[in-house]
Amino acid sequence: MTRIVKWVEGLLAVVLAVMATLVFGNVVLRYGFNTGIMFSEEMSRFLFIWITLIGALVVMKDNAHLGMSSVISLFGDTGRRVCRFLADFLSLLCCLLLVHGSWKQVVLGMEDLAPVTNIPMGIIQASLLIASAGMALVLAVSLWRQLTGRMPSDELIPNSARSGE
Repeated sequence: MTRIVKWVEGLLAVVLAVMATLVFGNVVLRYGFNTGIMFSEEMSRFLFIWITLIGALVVMKDNAHLGMSSVISLFGDTGRRVCRFLADFLSLLCCLLLVHGSWKQVVLGMEDLAPVTNIPMGIIQASLLIASAGMALVLAVSLWRQLTGRMPSDELIPNSARSGE
């Protein structure tokens, strides 16, 4: 699993570099030579969508999303467990709704092409499907660990609170 995450993080870094190169190159060409790369703006937008959603999935795996850790840290162990369970359960429900809706959007979007790049919009919308399905899986594992008593107390508060950030 760690190898996959490292590979995805590396891929995200490469995609970010490609996106930055496209935008920078387009700006230089536009203002310096009164020309530009036709697909740069559209492709950069699509890459940004993918980076944002897949990056959110990577952060979810590390339990590093923003939370109300300062409030939760005031509770005892039982209160923390209840808060974590409710947060994970409600987040799982939201992710399942996103999976359902994004699947419909992907199916519909495969026939709709982007105006400049002619990429099927379903491919772009698949980023939400992948991210929400992955988050649902992470949340389901978290809930399973909580229900079976395999989640230690130090994992109940998000990483950012434990590291003092």
